[in-house]
Amino acid sequence: MNSKINKTYFLEDLFIGQEASISKIIYEKDIDIFAEITGDLNPLHIDSNFAKNSIFKRKIAHGFLTASLISSVIGMKLPGPGSIYLSQSLKFLAPVYIGEKIITRVVVKEIIKEKKRIVLDTFCTRDTDKVLTGQAEIMVQSKN
Repeated sequence: MNSKINKTYFLEDLFIGQEASISKIIYEKDIDIFAEITGDLNPLHIDSNFAKNSIFKRKIAHGFLTASLISSVIGMKLPGPGSIYLSQSLKFLAPVYIGEKIITRVVVKEIIKEKKRIVLDTFCTRDTDKVLTGQAEIMVQSKN
């Protein structure tokens, strides 16, 4: 995963439209580890025979595995270390399959200075297709 820490952005450093992203290829081991950690052993994710008879025709990644990549962008890039995740809405648009490269991007939509919070639009895409969209509210450190 390409998740190099750029820096911590303080509230005063942020602007509407500012964005950051990471990319990650979803491997079978990622799905297996996520299933073990969460206890979500839905056969759509871990059983090839079951999955091939589903509408997806093969195993898919957990939706929340894909969504968890948003946390990586927020915690490591924008706003970065020290930021606090307050809420996240999600809309799952398409399945993610083993071997697919997912680009996860966050964009500053709103800055709420008096509360030291920002609202981010959040996206996960495969090629040009969105697989997940949402919105996050984040508490951000201030220089003051």
